[in-house]
Amino acid sequence: MAGGRGLAGGTGGRCPCFLPRPGRAGGRTGCSAGGGRCWRRRSVAMAAVMAALARPFRRGPACLGRLVRRGAGGATCGPWGRGGPGARRGAGGSEVVRKSLQRGVALSTGSFLVYEAHMLISGFAAVHASFRVEEVIEQADYLYGSGETEKLYRLLVQHKNSDDAELLWRLARASRDLAQLSSTSAEEKRQLAYEAHEYAKKALEKNESNFAAHKWYAICLSDVGDFEGIKTKIGNAIVIKEHFQRAIELNPKDATTIHLIGIWCYSFAEMPWYQRKIAATLFATPPTSTFQEALHYFHMAEEADPNFYSKNLLFLGKTYLKLNNKKMALLWLSKAKEYPAHTEEDKQVQKEALELLNSI
Repeated sequence: MAGGRGLAGGTGGRCPCFLPRPGRAGGRTGCSAGGGRCWRRRSVAMAAVMAALARPFRRGPACLGRLVRRGAGGATCGPWGRGGPGARRGAGGSEVVRKSLQRGVALSTGSFLVYEAHMLISGFAAVHASFRVEEVIEQADYLYGSGETEKLYRLLVQHKNSDDAELLWRLARASRDLAQLSSTSAEEKRQLAYEAHEYAKKALEKNESNFAAHKWYAICLSDVGDFEGIKTKIGNAIVIKEHFQRAIELNPKDATTIHLIGIWCYSFAEMPWYQRKIAATLFATPPTSTFQEALHYFHMAEEADPNFYSKNLLFLGKTYLKLNNKKMALLWLSKAKEYPAHTEEDKQVQKEALELLNSI
């Protein structure tokens, strides 16, 4: 879901020491020059810049430089001009002027260099932090694509205090994926669900215009509802749909969000009578949907990105079963069963698709 990042090569004018390079298992290991040489290279560069900055101030402005060198020779420029008042000051007065000017130029130059050094260091730190975030995101996307759920979580949880929405929604997703593993205990699943919700909420607070933050906030809010009962889950349903719709507004071609709207519709179309009764008690107009509406969104998602998600294939098959169209159900369930299993969820989809195929 994340776009690719540039590799070491075309630097676009940036310092090559900050560029990531491919590491083992597709990760990023930082500057190829090694930590020590990388820092020395930047130190030498900074020293050269500071020397260049200092050069114009070694003699001071042209007028002041000539006045200091002339000593008792009188003013050579400025409002008085040559031969103006005070042009023939005594040697003592000239010496005071000369020393005062020297101190003024030295102090001004020193202050300027300190300020410039501070700005340079701050700039280097900001650029380094920016490349650090990009590097972590690249590693995270590689691990996600490889199905390395536990490694992905360990990588991202180190940055749980980050203010970057891109990192935070990925951490929410990783926490949720870890909770989905069969090896995760019931208590850990609950804890991870609430953690994921908090990370997604923080991502949304940091950047309301991030479509993925809206999407994962809605998903995680739904997960939290599983632990808080049917009343809370139905109560959250309208908020969940609103965030899915906002995500689609921000990115109309995101197949995953379109699929999730389909899941929302399917869930309410399938809702048992007693839950409908609770919903009618809670809301004057409770949320409702149909299997036809769910099918529409599942096909929309497949058109946006064919074969993008095993669960979309599964739900196309399941929805056709609900509509008593066995021929189309067999087609989509077979595709779900044959989908390559990259994640634990993919394996669960394969298992459910096979069970449904055997039942037809």
